[in-house]
Amino acid sequence: MDGETPRYSLPRWRLTRWLADTGPDIPLEIRFALIASLFGTLPIFIAGVFNTVTVSLLVALRMPSWPFILWCAFDILCCTARLVVLLIARRRAARQQPTPTDLYILLGVAWAAGIGYGAFISLLSGDWVAATLVCLTATAMVGGICFRNFGAPRMVGLMIVLTLGPCTFATPFLDEPILLIGLLQLPVYIYSMSRAAFGLNAMLVSTMQAEREHAFQAKHDVLTGLPNRTGLKQALQASLLRYDGSRPLALIYVDLDGFKTVNDTHGHNSGDRVLRLVSDRLRRLVRPGDFVARIGGDEFIVVSEQIGGGPRKRFGDRLVREISQPYQLDGAVTATIGASVGIARAPEHGLDLESLMAAADAALYQAKSEGKARCIMAGTRPRASGFAPAPVAMAELRNAS
Repeated sequence: MDGETPRYSLPRWRLTRWLADTGPDIPLEIRFALIASLFGTLPIFIAGVFNTVTVSLLVALRMPSWPFILWCAFDILCCTARLVVLLIARRRAARQQPTPTDLYILLGVAWAAGIGYGAFISLLSGDWVAATLVCLTATAMVGGICFRNFGAPRMVGLMIVLTLGPCTFATPFLDEPILLIGLLQLPVYIYSMSRAAFGLNAMLVSTMQAEREHAFQAKHDVLTGLPNRTGLKQALQASLLRYDGSRPLALIYVDLDGFKTVNDTHGHNSGDRVLRLVSDRLRRLVRPGDFVARIGGDEFIVVSEQIGGGPRKRFGDRLVREISQPYQLDGAVTATIGASVGIARAPEHGLDLESLMAAADAALYQAKSEGKARCIMAGTRPRASGFAPAPVAMAELRNAS
């Protein structure tokens, strides 16, 4: 699994799913990325843990009564559990194993509630040194909560309520009427910070969607939606990295016959429609796990790890036969084209894209030169001058098609 991006499990429990929900119509890959953001920024996490544990310990030493001792013990246990779960999740994610996401989210909420509890009992104690220290800590933690968790804005809102809410709820018991202003400030503060978290989340989702679309366009053909030459190269490299010689690996080169006539007769819009229809047929013809790409013009590539020996030729013949069926254009207009196919295979023709493409291209050139509309298997030995046919002759054949 080396080199794979760590993947954290999506929450499964109803409460944690609700807390981590970012709205409808969010692609699955972006949901995984948002969950992963909750496990990031380890330095901020360590700083927050150190801060709250230190403050709870100092306040417990200053006022060694049961409410403060219990708060200190809870904070230490909760922070230790959060750190252990975080490290386990990061290790399991790196191995592509399920992670304890639900437990991690609930521990974060419990930690926020512990801070709020500490602020509440500190205010009620009448010790203004302890109350000031804990309330400042609670307020400071809000920044870290927002920064670390805006991938789950509902979780941010709940953690802010649990952290700062008790500070305000203690004010009616403090015999200081001026502090009651907090009852008015808290809803406004929670609303504004929650909206900020939702806003940051929306910006993050938009950025991820734009990056995802850009990455897709960089590796896919805009007209057909099939992978382009870049996508083909990456997919074939991945297949070759897995290749151990125990299974077949075929590169099938498809070039359309008579496509230029469609453009000349019916126009380029009709030609584009034919290319999309050919792409749809190829998607339906290949087996699950096979790879189809359009590398330019009227040229397509199929990479298959499932077709060996004689079935390769039969599959190539089927491609020729199916692609040659008429295509329905606008109205009652139909167009008919053909296909020539050249097939190379690993390891006979190499274990890299250039060698396999050259062998398949040579077989395709032979299919064109023998009258088109046929499938040719590449020879087992390269020609003296290499697999690639004469560029001028090949260009003439393709221009004629």
